[in-house]
This record gives sequence, C-alpha cells and structure tokens, in this order.
Amino acid sequence: MADAHPGLAGIRLCFGGNVFGWTIDRDQSFAVLDAYYEGGGRMIDSAEGYSSWVPGNKGGESETIIGAWLESRGVRSDMKIATKTGMGGPPGALAPEKVAAALDASLERLRTDYVDLYYAHRDEPQTPVDTVVAGFDALVKAGKARELGASNFTAERLALSLDSAARQGLAAYTVLQPGYNLVWRGEFPRELHQLAADRGLAVLPYYALAAGFLTGKYRSPEDLTGARGGSARMFADAGWRALPVLGEVAQETGATMGEVALAWLNAQPAIYAPVASGTSVQQVEQLCAAAKLELSADQLARLTAVSVDAGL
Repeated sequence: MADAHPGLAGIRLCFGGNVFGWTIDRDQSFAVLDAYYEGGGRMIDSAEGYSSWVPGNKGGESETIIGAWLESRGVRSDMKIATKTGMGGPPGALAPEKVAAALDASLERLRTDYVDLYYAHRDEPQTPVDTVVAGFDALVKAGKARELGASNFTAERLALSLDSAARQGLAAYTVLQPGYNLVWRGEFPRELHQLAADRGLAVLPYYALAAGFLTGKYRSPEDLTGARGGSARMFADAGWRALPVLGEVAQETGATMGEVALAWLNAQPAIYAPVASGTSVQQVEQLCAAAKLELSADQLARLTAVSVDAGL
C-alpha cells in the first residue's frame, strides 16, 4: 500500500492541521505535534486557507506553524505533509497557473521544496477537467508534489478526472478526502465510497470525530456551544442515538468513545486513515491509541446498526 501511496505513512491517523493558529497557538501546536510524532504519527493535513476564518487571519497560518515545527525538529524527511488549494471552490481556482502559484506559496510557508500530497480542496467546473488534470500532473513532474488528492468531489466529477488522467497518461488523484464519520456522510455518498473502492483510492475522511461530538463531550443540546460546538450541531440528530452504543463498546475495550469511533471508521472499506486533530497532548495520545485499536465483529456490527448507513 505504501508503494501505491507515496504521500501516506505511519499509524492509521492523519493529524488535521486546521486547529493550528485557530484553537491552539504556536507553542501548543508544537506540543501536540511532538506527541503525535512520538506516538508514531507521520501524516499531517493542512490547506492554504487554514485558518482564514479566524478574525485577523488571512490563511496560511497552519502551514506556517507546521513548517516551523518541521524545521525546528529536523523531521521533514520522516513526515508526509499534505496541503490543499482552492478552498471554497471559487471559479478558476484550479487553473494550472493558479494552482502552481498556490503550491509555491504553500511550500514557502511549509519551509520545504515538495509536499507529499497535494489536494484540489474543492471541485470547480469553470476550468476544463483535462486542463486541471494537466496542471496537477505538471506539479508531480516538477517534483513539487509526490501524490495527488481530491477533496469534496462528487462521484461523477471525480470519475471524469480519473478518466481524463488515464486518457492523457497523466498523474491522477489517488487519495480522496470526504466528510465521513459514524453518524454523517456529508459529501461522501455511497456511490462515491464505491467509486473510491473500485478505483483503489485511499480515503482519508475529515470530521472523523464529528467536531468532537463522537468523543462524548456533548451530552445535551445545551452543551453545543463554542468554536467546535457550533460545528457539532449538524451531527446531533443521529449522534444522540449512537452515543450509548459508543459508550458500551468503549467500556468493553477500555478505550475512549473517540477511539472507538475512529476504530470503526478505520474498519470501513477503502478507508486508509481518518483525519482528526487534538488540542492537548492527552487528546493526541488517545488519537494515536485509536489507530491501533481493533474492534470485534460483534462490536463493529452494533456500531454499524446505529451508523449513518442505518438510516438514522
């Protein structure tokens, strides 16, 4: 699997860098990254747009922190760094000249001359698919990106991109990052899941812990406050039904509810590793433990019975 995916490595967990420069500052970020590295984590996910939504930020803050950590710790060669361009999918964002310029800016912030995985953050229909594919292929040929990924694509558009790359003999997307967890499929409908499995794409789902909802930190609608609580509201309807089963399996395994939720995700077809983040060393240690947790067939079945695919 490693040979097929040069941008992926380490334990089955990709650390989500959206928290850097948002909910944790540089020193806190360094502490959690150190813990992640010590726990066997080797993949970090970011984007040029992280964290532009924070007042006073302009985007690039996450990449800047990651780059400083990589340089200060001297671990660039150990790590698989992923970043993205085209957040929000504005028209023309995936035009080759814009993608190339965006990657150069990301590389400067990351203090490196290549990324292991480069994503189209969101599809945009203005730029012809063949043109987009050729633009990303040029970055691979230039040695600036070692693997390519798509995030937030529909099955139809992803298939068009994959077919275009095959027809032109160019580098194709080999990684997919959709929204998916135990109680939410977001932009990962079943036909997209099947396409990824059929085409051999490694899936690294974001919102793997439902913005913290699946850790059990929220016990009632009144708890859904704060920066992350607002995001967690969209998982609540199905989530309240799943929490008791998560709690039962957590008791049986001695793991946390969050660890169980990630272990269930890792057991699903085509999933290479979930994207998840923590804001403390303790949280990161739990995330790393989840990457090694294996659930029994009975436990998986009980969780699946309260999953999004159960129609809750």
